[in-house]
Amino acid sequence: MKIATWILALAAATPLLAQQPKLPPKFEELARTARQTAEVTLDGPLLKLAARFLSEKNPDEARARKALEGIDGIYVRTLEFDQDAAYSDSDLNVLREQYRSPEWSRIVGVRATDSGDNADIFFKVSANGQLGGIAVVAAGPRELTVVSIVGNIDPSQLMDLGGRFHIPVFELSPRQIRRMVP
Repeated sequence: MKIATWILALAAATPLLAQQPKLPPKFEELARTARQTAEVTLDGPLLKLAARFLSEKNPDEARARKALEGIDGIYVRTLEFDQDAAYSDSDLNVLREQYRSPEWSRIVGVRATDSGDNADIFFKVSANGQLGGIAVVAAGPRELTVVSIVGNIDPSQLMDLGGRFHIPVFELSPRQIRRMVP
């Protein structure tokens, strides 16, 4: 009976675990050479606890708290380096490849050859048209960031999470985001 309970628990947790960013094997090696690292993992009860620290009295925090209601997990990994080219294009491609499936759509792709900055934003849209995940892979000459937000996400509330929990500030308006989601 105990084995069946464990199997059911693992099966229930698998969809959430699968949503965390899959980092290439070299990512840990890169983290050891980075000048600074940031790792944020908020899911389950810890995410609900973090939301309680956002004040209902502060309008910005109240909107962010509301946005967190449908979210199951926030995962952020950031590496900052002392020198340019500490990671390769193939490292970035491994990160991007995990979001090249029928359920994911790349909605933004930015490449700046002059500065070396680039970013990709992917949306996971379920069959019923609900936004179920957002992934961001952003890289600069000395910085690499991967953000994964999992759960039922209201696109109109997405902007309210920017700047919190190491989530980048999105420069798109809620109206623009609504137009991108089917």
